[in-house]
Amino acid sequence: MYLVSGLLAAALALVANAAPAAQGQLQKVNGFNAGPTKAGMYIYVPSKKATPAPIIVAIHYCTGTAQAYFSSTQYANLADQKGFIVIYPNSPSSGGCWDVASTASLTHNGGGDSKTIANMVDYAVQNYGGDADKVFATGSSSGAMMTNVLAGAYPDIFKAGSSYSGVPDGCFYVPGATAGQATPGWNNECSGGRSVKTAQQWGDLTRSYYPGYNGTRTRMLIWHGTADNTLSYPNFAEALKQWSNVLDVPFTNDVANNPQSGYTKKVYGDGTKLIGYSGQGVGHTVPVHESVDLAWFGL
Repeated sequence: MYLVSGLLAAALALVANAAPAAQGQLQKVNGFNAGPTKAGMYIYVPSKKATPAPIIVAIHYCTGTAQAYFSSTQYANLADQKGFIVIYPNSPSSGGCWDVASTASLTHNGGGDSKTIANMVDYAVQNYGGDADKVFATGSSSGAMMTNVLAGAYPDIFKAGSSYSGVPDGCFYVPGATAGQATPGWNNECSGGRSVKTAQQWGDLTRSYYPGYNGTRTRMLIWHGTADNTLSYPNFAEALKQWSNVLDVPFTNDVANNPQSGYTKKVYGDGTKLIGYSGQGVGHTVPVHESVDLAWFGL
Protein backbone atom coordinates (compact mmCIF):
# COMPACT_ATOMS: atom_id res chain seq x y z
CA MET A 1 0.00 0.00 0.00
CA TYR A 2 1.40 3.37 -1.02
CA LEU A 3 0.33 5.33 2.04
CA VAL A 4 2.76 4.06 4.66
CA SER A 5 3.52 5.29 8.15
CA GLY A 6 7.04 6.44 7.28
CA LEU A 7 5.74 8.74 4.56
CA LEU A 8 3.12 10.15 6.93
CA ALA A 9 5.77 10.84 9.54
CA ALA A 10 7.91 12.60 6.94
CA ALA A 11 4.95 14.73 5.90
CA LEU A 12 4.23 15.77 9.46
CA ALA A 13 7.90 16.63 10.01
CA LEU A 14 7.96 18.87 6.96
CA VAL A 15 4.83 20.72 8.03
CA ALA A 16 6.16 21.12 11.55
CA ASN A 17 9.24 22.86 10.16
CA ALA A 18 7.23 25.37 8.15
CA ALA A 19 9.21 28.13 6.50
CA PRO A 20 8.56 31.84 7.02
CA ALA A 21 5.61 33.09 5.00
CA ALA A 22 6.12 34.37 1.47
CA GLN A 23 4.97 37.88 0.61
CA GLY A 24 2.20 36.71 -1.72
CA GLN A 25 -0.33 33.91 -1.87
CA LEU A 26 -0.33 30.54 -3.56
CA GLN A 27 -2.83 30.62 -6.43
CA LYS A 28 -4.84 27.74 -7.88
CA VAL A 29 -4.74 27.94 -11.68
CA ASN A 30 -8.35 27.25 -12.55
CA GLY A 31 -7.69 27.77 -16.25
CA PHE A 32 -5.31 24.83 -16.45
CA ASN A 33 -7.12 21.77 -17.80
CA ALA A 34 -4.48 20.26 -20.08
CA GLY A 35 -4.37 16.91 -18.24
CA PRO A 36 -4.09 14.05 -19.05
CA THR A 37 -4.52 13.39 -15.31
CA LYS A 38 -6.43 15.57 -12.85
CA ALA A 39 -3.37 16.87 -11.02
CA GLY A 40 -4.03 20.42 -9.86
CA MET A 41 -1.81 23.33 -10.85
CA TYR A 42 -0.90 25.85 -8.17
CA ILE A 43 1.51 28.69 -8.79
CA TYR A 44 3.45 31.33 -6.91
CA VAL A 45 4.25 34.46 -8.89
CA PRO A 46 6.35 37.06 -7.04
CA SER A 47 5.42 40.72 -7.29
CA LYS A 48 8.83 41.49 -8.79
CA LYS A 49 9.00 38.81 -11.47
CA ALA A 50 11.94 38.43 -13.82
CA THR A 51 11.26 38.82 -17.54
CA PRO A 52 11.14 36.09 -18.65
CA ALA A 53 10.94 34.27 -15.31
CA PRO A 54 12.74 31.01 -14.55
CA ILE A 55 10.42 28.23 -13.35
CA ILE A 56 10.92 25.82 -10.45
CA VAL A 57 8.48 22.91 -10.20
CA ALA A 58 8.31 21.92 -6.50
CA ILE A 59 6.66 18.52 -6.03
CA HIS A 60 5.16 17.37 -2.74
CA TYR A 61 5.53 14.06 -0.91
CA CYS A 62 2.91 11.33 -0.32
CA THR A 63 0.08 12.52 1.98
CA GLY A 64 1.10 16.05 1.00
CA THR A 65 -0.47 18.84 -1.02
CA ALA A 66 0.68 21.79 -3.08
CA GLN A 67 -0.24 24.07 -0.17
CA ALA A 68 1.74 22.00 2.34
CA TYR A 69 4.89 22.04 0.20
CA PHE A 70 4.45 25.77 -0.40
CA SER A 71 4.26 26.35 3.35
CA SER A 72 7.02 23.98 4.44
CA THR A 73 9.73 25.00 1.97
CA GLN A 74 11.37 28.33 1.20
CA TYR A 75 11.15 28.36 -2.60
CA ALA A 76 8.41 31.02 -2.58
CA ASN A 77 10.35 33.22 -0.15
CA LEU A 78 13.36 33.00 -2.43
CA ALA A 79 11.17 33.71 -5.45
CA ASP A 80 10.33 37.05 -3.81
CA GLN A 81 14.05 37.82 -3.79
CA LYS A 82 15.05 36.44 -7.17
CA GLY A 83 11.97 36.78 -9.37
CA PHE A 84 11.40 33.20 -10.48
CA ILE A 85 8.02 31.41 -10.66
CA VAL A 86 7.23 28.32 -8.59
CA ILE A 87 4.73 25.71 -9.79
CA TYR A 88 3.36 23.44 -7.05
CA PRO A 89 1.55 20.47 -8.63
CA ASN A 90 -1.13 18.82 -6.49
CA SER A 91 -1.45 15.03 -6.82
CA PRO A 92 -4.81 13.67 -7.99
CA SER A 93 -4.42 10.39 -6.07
CA SER A 94 -6.33 9.68 -2.86
CA GLY A 95 -3.10 9.24 -0.90
CA GLY A 96 -1.39 12.29 -2.35
CA CYS A 97 1.23 10.20 -4.15
CA TRP A 98 2.47 10.59 -7.71
CA ASP A 99 2.19 8.13 -10.58
CA VAL A 100 5.78 7.03 -11.09
CA ALA A 101 4.78 3.42 -11.76
CA SER A 102 2.87 3.39 -15.06
CA THR A 103 4.33 3.06 -18.54
CA ALA A 104 2.44 6.20 -19.51
CA SER A 105 4.03 8.40 -16.85
CA LEU A 106 7.48 6.98 -17.50
CA THR A 107 7.31 7.66 -21.25
CA HIS A 108 7.91 10.95 -23.04
CA ASN A 109 4.50 12.28 -24.10
CA GLY A 110 3.00 8.99 -22.94
CA GLY A 111 0.56 10.48 -20.45
CA GLY A 112 0.32 10.10 -16.69
CA ASP A 113 1.14 12.68 -14.05
CA SER A 114 4.52 13.43 -15.65
CA LYS A 115 2.84 14.68 -18.83
CA THR A 116 0.38 16.75 -16.80
CA ILE A 117 3.27 18.45 -14.99
CA ALA A 118 5.09 19.03 -18.30
CA ASN A 119 1.89 20.70 -19.55
CA MET A 120 1.85 22.92 -16.45
CA VAL A 121 5.28 24.20 -17.44
CA ASP A 122 4.03 25.02 -20.94
CA TYR A 123 1.01 26.80 -19.43
CA ALA A 124 3.27 28.91 -17.21
CA VAL A 125 5.43 29.84 -20.17
CA GLN A 126 2.41 30.85 -22.25
CA ASN A 127 0.38 32.59 -19.54
CA TYR A 128 2.75 33.77 -16.79
CA GLY A 129 5.85 34.85 -18.68
CA GLY A 130 7.89 31.80 -17.74
CA ASP A 131 11.27 31.13 -19.32
CA ALA A 132 11.18 27.84 -21.23
CA ASP A 133 14.99 27.76 -21.21
CA LYS A 134 15.22 27.88 -17.40
CA VAL A 135 12.94 25.17 -16.00
CA PHE A 136 13.91 23.08 -12.97
CA ALA A 137 12.32 20.35 -10.83
CA THR A 138 12.65 19.40 -7.19
CA GLY A 139 10.68 17.27 -4.75
CA SER A 140 10.68 15.13 -1.62
CA SER A 141 9.93 11.39 -1.38
CA SER A 142 7.19 10.70 -3.96
CA GLY A 143 8.00 14.17 -5.33
CA ALA A 144 11.66 13.13 -5.56
CA MET A 145 10.62 10.07 -7.53
CA MET A 146 8.67 12.31 -9.89
CA THR A 147 11.65 14.63 -10.20
CA ASN A 148 13.70 11.70 -11.48
CA VAL A 149 10.89 10.63 -13.81
CA LEU A 150 10.62 14.14 -15.26
CA ALA A 151 14.39 14.29 -15.74
CA GLY A 152 14.27 10.99 -17.61
CA ALA A 153 11.14 11.46 -19.71
CA TYR A 154 11.36 15.23 -20.31
CA PRO A 155 15.04 16.23 -20.49
CA ASP A 156 14.04 18.65 -23.24
CA ILE A 157 12.05 20.65 -20.66
CA PHE A 158 13.91 20.31 -17.35
CA LYS A 159 17.45 21.68 -17.25
CA ALA A 160 18.29 20.50 -13.71
CA GLY A 161 16.70 18.61 -10.84
CA SER A 162 17.14 18.11 -7.10
CA SER A 163 15.72 14.86 -5.71
CA TYR A 164 15.26 14.45 -1.94
CA SER A 165 15.05 10.85 -0.73
CA GLY A 166 13.66 9.22 -3.86
CA VAL A 167 14.48 6.22 -6.04
CA PRO A 168 16.01 5.82 -9.52
CA ASP A 169 13.98 6.75 -12.57
CA GLY A 170 11.81 3.77 -13.47
CA CYS A 171 12.57 1.86 -10.27
CA PHE A 172 8.92 1.98 -9.15
CA TYR A 173 7.55 0.62 -12.42
CA VAL A 174 4.70 -1.79 -11.73
CA PRO A 175 3.39 -3.90 -14.64
CA GLY A 176 -0.25 -3.07 -15.21
CA ALA A 177 -0.18 0.18 -13.25
CA THR A 178 -2.65 2.58 -14.85
CA ALA A 179 -2.09 6.30 -15.28
CA GLY A 180 -4.64 8.31 -13.36
CA GLN A 181 -5.69 5.54 -10.98
CA ALA A 182 -6.77 6.59 -7.50
CA THR A 183 -3.74 5.06 -5.77
CA PRO A 184 -0.53 4.65 -7.79
CA GLY A 185 1.32 1.36 -7.38
CA TRP A 186 3.82 0.65 -4.60
CA ASN A 187 6.94 -1.38 -5.43
CA ASN A 188 8.34 -3.15 -2.37
CA GLU A 189 11.47 -4.36 -4.14
CA CYS A 190 12.42 -0.81 -5.05
CA SER A 191 11.39 0.85 -1.80
CA GLY A 192 13.32 -1.77 0.14
CA GLY A 193 16.50 -1.07 -1.80
CA ARG A 194 16.52 -4.48 -3.48
CA SER A 195 16.27 -3.24 -7.08
CA VAL A 196 19.93 -3.41 -8.04
CA LYS A 197 21.17 -2.93 -11.61
CA THR A 198 24.41 -2.02 -13.32
CA ALA A 199 24.96 1.60 -14.28
CA GLN A 200 24.46 0.65 -17.92
CA GLN A 201 21.17 -1.09 -17.18
CA TRP A 202 19.83 1.89 -15.26
CA GLY A 203 21.02 4.25 -17.96
CA ASP A 204 19.44 2.17 -20.72
CA LEU A 205 16.17 2.18 -18.76
CA THR A 206 16.12 5.98 -18.60
CA ARG A 207 17.03 6.34 -22.25
CA SER A 208 14.22 3.95 -23.21
CA TYR A 209 11.62 6.41 -21.90
CA TYR A 210 12.52 8.93 -24.61
CA PRO A 211 13.78 6.89 -27.58
CA GLY A 212 15.88 8.78 -30.07
CA TYR A 213 16.55 11.78 -27.81
CA ASN A 214 20.09 13.05 -28.35
CA GLY A 215 19.89 16.46 -26.68
CA THR A 216 21.27 17.74 -23.40
CA ARG A 217 20.31 15.70 -20.34
CA THR A 218 19.01 17.08 -17.06
CA ARG A 219 21.71 17.87 -14.47
CA MET A 220 20.95 16.16 -11.14
CA LEU A 221 21.40 16.54 -7.39
CA ILE A 222 20.59 13.33 -5.49
CA TRP A 223 19.99 13.53 -1.71
CA HIS A 224 19.50 10.60 0.68
CA GLY A 225 19.81 9.81 4.37
CA THR A 226 21.59 6.71 5.67
CA ALA A 227 18.77 6.07 8.20
CA ASP A 228 15.94 6.13 5.65
CA ASN A 229 13.54 3.32 6.56
CA THR A 230 10.89 4.22 3.96
CA LEU A 231 12.86 4.40 0.70
CA SER A 232 15.97 2.51 1.72
CA TYR A 233 19.43 4.01 1.48
CA PRO A 234 20.67 1.62 -1.28
CA ASN A 235 18.45 3.63 -3.64
CA PHE A 236 20.99 6.46 -3.29
CA ALA A 237 23.78 4.42 -4.87
CA GLU A 238 21.45 3.06 -7.55
CA ALA A 239 20.27 6.55 -8.53
CA LEU A 240 23.84 7.82 -8.71
CA LYS A 241 24.81 4.84 -10.89
CA GLN A 242 21.91 5.66 -13.18
CA TRP A 243 22.61 9.34 -13.65
CA SER A 244 26.36 8.80 -13.83
CA ASN A 245 25.70 6.62 -16.87
CA VAL A 246 23.05 8.88 -18.41
CA LEU A 247 25.18 12.00 -17.97
CA ASP A 248 28.43 10.17 -18.81
CA VAL A 249 30.32 11.36 -15.74
CA PRO A 250 32.43 9.05 -13.53
CA PHE A 251 32.74 9.37 -9.76
CA THR A 252 35.54 11.79 -8.86
CA ASN A 253 35.77 12.29 -5.09
CA ASP A 254 34.01 12.71 -1.75
CA VAL A 255 33.91 15.96 0.22
CA ALA A 256 33.27 15.52 3.94
CA ASN A 257 30.90 17.77 5.91
CA ASN A 258 29.40 19.40 2.84
CA PRO A 259 26.99 21.20 2.61
CA GLN A 260 26.91 20.83 6.42
CA SER A 261 28.29 18.70 9.20
CA GLY A 262 27.41 15.01 8.84
CA TYR A 263 26.80 15.17 5.10
CA THR A 264 29.13 13.82 2.42
CA LYS A 265 29.18 15.40 -1.02
CA LYS A 266 29.85 12.90 -3.80
CA VAL A 267 31.23 14.63 -6.89
CA TYR A 268 30.93 13.18 -10.38
CA GLY A 269 33.01 14.49 -13.26
CA ASP A 270 33.76 18.15 -12.70
CA GLY A 271 30.73 18.58 -10.46
CA THR A 272 28.61 20.46 -12.99
CA LYS A 273 26.30 17.60 -14.06
CA LEU A 274 25.87 15.25 -11.09
CA ILE A 275 26.35 15.50 -7.34
CA GLY A 276 25.11 13.28 -4.53
CA TYR A 277 24.60 14.27 -0.89
CA SER A 278 24.54 11.55 1.76
CA GLY A 279 23.23 12.53 5.20
CA GLN A 280 24.69 10.41 8.01
CA GLY A 281 21.92 9.32 10.38
CA VAL A 282 19.30 11.29 8.44
CA GLY A 283 15.93 9.57 8.00
CA HIS A 284 13.08 10.08 5.58
CA THR A 285 13.18 12.66 4.20
CA VAL A 286 16.35 14.74 3.90
CA PRO A 287 15.53 18.35 4.86
CA VAL A 288 15.24 20.60 1.83
CA HIS A 289 18.35 22.69 1.16
CA GLU A 290 16.87 25.47 -0.95
CA SER A 291 20.02 27.59 -1.21
CA VAL A 292 21.99 24.62 -2.53
CA ASP A 293 19.23 23.92 -5.03
CA LEU A 294 19.17 27.49 -6.31
CA ALA A 295 22.95 27.52 -6.76
CA TRP A 296 22.63 24.25 -8.72
CA PHE A 297 19.89 25.75 -10.86
CA GLY A 298 22.00 28.87 -11.47
CA LEU A 299 19.43 31.20 -9.89
